[in-house]
Amino acid sequence: MKKNKRNAKRSRCKHAGALVVLFSLAMIVLLSANLQAQSAVQSTAPMRLTMDQAVDLALKNNLGLESSRINLSTKKRASDLSWNQFIPSVTIAGVINRDNEKADPTVVRVVSPLPGTTGMPITVEGISGTLYPTGFGLFVSDPIAMSQWHIVGNIQAQLTISAAMFENINRLRIDYELGLINYDKAKIQLERDVRKSYHNILLLQENVALLRGSFENVERQVQMAQANYNAGLAPELVLLQARVARENMRPMIDQVENGLKLSMASFAMYLGMDNTTSFELIPLTGGLNFVPLDVTEMISKAAQGKPDIMELKQTILMLESVRRTQVLSLTPALNISWSSMSAFIRDPWKDPWFDSKDDWRTSGSLTISLGLRLHSLIPFSQDFQGIKNTDDQLKTASIGLAQLIQGTEIEVYNIVLSLERTQTNSQALSQTVALAEQSYRLTEQAYRAGLQDYFQVQNAEQSLRQARVQLLEQQFTYLNGLIDLEYAIGVPFGTLSTRR
Repeated sequence: MKKNKRNAKRSRCKHAGALVVLFSLAMIVLLSANLQAQSAVQSTAPMRLTMDQAVDLALKNNLGLESSRINLSTKKRASDLSWNQFIPSVTIAGVINRDNEKADPTVVRVVSPLPGTTGMPITVEGISGTLYPTGFGLFVSDPIAMSQWHIVGNIQAQLTISAAMFENINRLRIDYELGLINYDKAKIQLERDVRKSYHNILLLQENVALLRGSFENVERQVQMAQANYNAGLAPELVLLQARVARENMRPMIDQVENGLKLSMASFAMYLGMDNTTSFELIPLTGGLNFVPLDVTEMISKAAQGKPDIMELKQTILMLESVRRTQVLSLTPALNISWSSMSAFIRDPWKDPWFDSKDDWRTSGSLTISLGLRLHSLIPFSQDFQGIKNTDDQLKTASIGLAQLIQGTEIEVYNIVLSLERTQTNSQALSQTVALAEQSYRLTEQAYRAGLQDYFQVQNAEQSLRQARVQLLEQQFTYLNGLIDLEYAIGVPFGTLSTRR
C-alpha cells in the first residue's frame, strides 16, 4: 500500500516537472517571437534624418568617397616616405655552379715572408711547395685538386644621388596636396548631391501629398455628384465625368510615387545604405529666404575657390615639378657602389667549408663615380622629347585653366540670373496660388448651390493644384540653385542661404 502511494507521488512529481519544462519552453518561444516582432517593426520603421545628418552619413559610408580616401592615403604615404629613395640598394646572393671542364689543380696563395729563404723548393711546417720571394711576401705554389663545383657568396650595395632626387621629393609633396584637393572636391560634390537629392525627395513627397489631396477632393466631388444625381439635380453624365476624373488621377499618383521610391533608393546609395531603406526627412520650416546676390563678387570668389579650378591649378604645379625633375635628370649623378665576393675553391660536397680560411678566395671593391648621360642632351633623344611633351602638357593645362575660369564666370552669371528669375516667379506664383484658392473655394460653393457645373469645379481644382506644384517646384529650384552657386564659388554649403 505504501509502495503504491510512493509510486503515485513519484508519478505526480514527474508530471509536474514535465509541465514546468513545457511551460518554460513555451515562454521562451513567446519571448523570442515577441523580440523578433519588435525587431521587425524597428527594422521597417523609417530612418528619421535631417539634412546635416544625411550629409554626415554619406561622408562616412559612401563607397565612392572611400575610394578617394584610399587614394589619398596612398599619396600621403608616398610623400611621408619620399626620403626612402636615398636608401642604398643592397643585394645578397648565394650561387652554386659547375664548370664545364676541370680546371688546373695548381693555385697560388700568399704567406708571410720567411727569413733566409731562396727561390729553391723548400718545406715549411704546414706549407709545401715552391716559394717565390717578393717584397710583399712569398707566393706558394700549392697543388690542390680543384673541384668543378663552386660555392660563391656575394653582397653588393649601391646608391645613386642626383639633383633630380631632391626635386622628386617636392613632386611627391605636390602630388599629395593634389590628392587632398581631389578628396575635398569629392566630399564637396557628394555633399552637394546629397543636399539636392534631399530637396528633390521633399519636393516629390509634397507633390504626392498634393496629388492625394486632389484625389480626396475629386472623391468628394464624386460623392456630391452622386448626391445631386440621386436628388435629381444633376444628370447621370455629370456623375460619370466625376468618376472618370477620379480614375484618371490614379496613374498620376502611381507614377509620382514610383519616382519617389527611385529617389529614395538613389539617396540610400549616396548614404552607403541598402536601397530598400526608407527615410523620414524633415520638411523645411519657415518661408523661403531670398538672398541678395552681387554677380561681380560671386565671379571673383569662383575664380579663386571653385574646387575644379583649384584642382587644375595644383595639376599645373605638378606638371612644373615633373618638368624640373626631367631637366635635373640630365645633370651629373653620383654613384657609390661596394661589393664583396667569397668563393669556396674546394669541393663543396666533400670538403669541409670552414676548416681553413685559405679555402676561400675573396674579392671586393668600393667604387665612386660621377656620370653624365650625354645621349640625353641630344635634342631628338627620348629624354629631351619627354621635356618637350611636358611643355606641351603645361601649355594645354594653362589654356584649359583659362577656359575653365571663363566658363565658371558664365556659369556663375547664369546661376545668379536663374536665381533672380526663380525669385520673381516664386513671388508671382504665391499670388497665383492665393487667387486659385479663392477661385476654387467660390466655384465649389457655387457647385453645391447648383449654380456651376462639375467642369467648372474640376478646372478650378486643377488650376489650384498646378499653381501649388509650380510654386513648390520654384522654391526647391531656388534652394538647389543656391547649392550650385555655393559649389561654384567654393564656399561652405549654407553660407548663402543664411544671408539676410
